[in-house]
Amino acid sequence: MIDFASIENDSYNFHSHTQFCDGKAPMEQFAAEAAARGFSHYGFSPHSPVPMESPCNMSESQVELYLDEVARLKCKYSGRTKFYASMEIDYLGKQWGPAHPYFHRLPLDYRIGSVHFIPSQDGTLIDIDGRFDSFRRKMSEHFHNDIRYVVNKFYDQSISMVAEGGFDIIGHFDKIGHNAAHYCQGIEDEPWYQLRVNDLIDAIIDAGLTVEINTKAWTDHHRMFPAIRHWKRLKDAGTTLIVNSDAHVPTLIDASRREALDILASL
Repeated sequence: MIDFASIENDSYNFHSHTQFCDGKAPMEQFAAEAAARGFSHYGFSPHSPVPMESPCNMSESQVELYLDEVARLKCKYSGRTKFYASMEIDYLGKQWGPAHPYFHRLPLDYRIGSVHFIPSQDGTLIDIDGRFDSFRRKMSEHFHNDIRYVVNKFYDQSISMVAEGGFDIIGHFDKIGHNAAHYCQGIEDEPWYQLRVNDLIDAIIDAGLTVEINTKAWTDHHRMFPAIRHWKRLKDAGTTLIVNSDAHVPTLIDASRREALDILASL
């Protein structure tokens, strides 16, 4: 496991997606971009295999190819940039997630735990992480337009994932707020919503997890995950915070990270 708290400079990114999942370019292009920009640390984190059909997740059959490619890039760029093999592991419930033995048999340098899927009222796992148009359609088709159910289930799943453990970094832990706020304006300011976020933050602090500040949505939506309002509480609790771009194309490996780092420095 990497000691993220010991990384003394800001030239890193530990969250990126390539051709092995829903990324838009080969790993080689991301590696070349990271080396050219002088990154000291760079982690590849494809969406993990899941036991169902998902166009965004890597297949189990490609895991060995992925690990071999990381090993090749580590050798090629030795002495310039340290590359790491990781996965952004989807938590689907007790049956599948970062704590599953499958992921601990893999030679990963670190693991990101994230919630993208939640069960609908009939138990069907639905991806609620996409664009708002897709989210709005799924609210009608799968969730009976019950936004409170969706938000509560997202935080229930997240707290269960933290309790089960098996990962080092929690990814974009309040990302449901983005689509939820489009669906119901002002929802993130409601007391019940704030209580759910704070319940999750309590669990994160107690577990001693590293928290990523995810900058992917800053340019288009002027928001980061978690929301900036939560950073001071995490920082005051001694939580290790790292700034990741969640890049899907090589040119965005450093996107909006400087803005996040400056905000952190001002706290």
